[in-house]
Amino acid sequence: MTKTALVAGASGIIGSATAAHLTKRGWTVHGIARRPVEQDGVLPIAADLQHLSATTAALADVRADAVFITTWLRQPTEAENIRVNSALVRNLLDGLRASGHPPKHVALVTGLKHYLGPFEAYGKGVLPQTPFREEQGRLDVPNFYYAQEDELFAAAARDGFTWSVHRPHTVIGKAVGNAMNMGTTLAVYATICRETGRPFRFPGSLAQWDGLTDMTDATMLARQMLWALETPAAANQAFNIVNGDVFRWKWMWAQIAQWFGIEPAPFDGSVQTLEEQMADDAAIWRTIAAREGLVEADLGRLASPWHTDADLGRPIECLTDMAKSRRLGFGDFEPTQDAFFRLFDTLEADRIIPGKEARSVRPS
Repeated sequence: MTKTALVAGASGIIGSATAAHLTKRGWTVHGIARRPVEQDGVLPIAADLQHLSATTAALADVRADAVFITTWLRQPTEAENIRVNSALVRNLLDGLRASGHPPKHVALVTGLKHYLGPFEAYGKGVLPQTPFREEQGRLDVPNFYYAQEDELFAAAARDGFTWSVHRPHTVIGKAVGNAMNMGTTLAVYATICRETGRPFRFPGSLAQWDGLTDMTDATMLARQMLWALETPAAANQAFNIVNGDVFRWKWMWAQIAQWFGIEPAPFDGSVQTLEEQMADDAAIWRTIAAREGLVEADLGRLASPWHTDADLGRPIECLTDMAKSRRLGFGDFEPTQDAFFRLFDTLEADRIIPGKEARSVRPS
């Protein structure tokens, strides 16, 4: 296989990490997004995948051996999520087919809502057994992840390419303007708590505070996608992907607080959402950004409290089984606190959060 890739959603958390991982390994990478950002080694393509004709025109000269679909658009209802996000996959793959050069492999990123249900029914009703395993069937509820998979499967049967589906837990990585960004959200929240002296309160449920959980570093996900592409036995399968460790938020919350040089507030079991806690923080962030010379003064482009609240407010512990890919040889591992700390270091170096002089304590 020649090494030419197309990353859909290249400016997002997962897409940017995937593009960076591929370029480091010698791939030629095209990155398609509605508003491409400058990325080292990535050839930008501006296109809105909601529109087939524009997508087809933008992809006319692209000869991608592998496609990585890491994008979605949040809609007000799941019916709209299904309509819009299935079209993104369909239009992308139809556009490549129209060029006369369909890919050899397509990787689709979905997530644990495959097991938990969409946001409208998130963690409600009959809750699935944990740890989540790939062989667990679809829930009997509409879900845009299922609709995206169906578009992928139909195109693969038509055009003859292999596919893989990847289901991360909450992803840790860097992106500005992303709709689902827990790592940066918590970094911004901790910075504001340090600035104002407000308590650094865990915003979620007792089940999440006490229960075991796991997360996914964006580069870990990228590594698994490339592994699935290069491993014949992994073709045409779906895989869970997490870092490989487990933790309790009662421990991780203290680790994050220590990195920022603040004390974690005691947790009394009540839910105090970040949407509520951060509702009036836009002006505070503008003040911090102006004083510290930060590159982004718009709190709304950095923090996604609604998404962090959804993850940390779940009524059950969430654990992800990875036996399927482990048996096939994927053995990568990373402690989740290392992924958080590396992200915080990157945000600091890139002047997205204040620098080291603003905190006095580093984790041991």
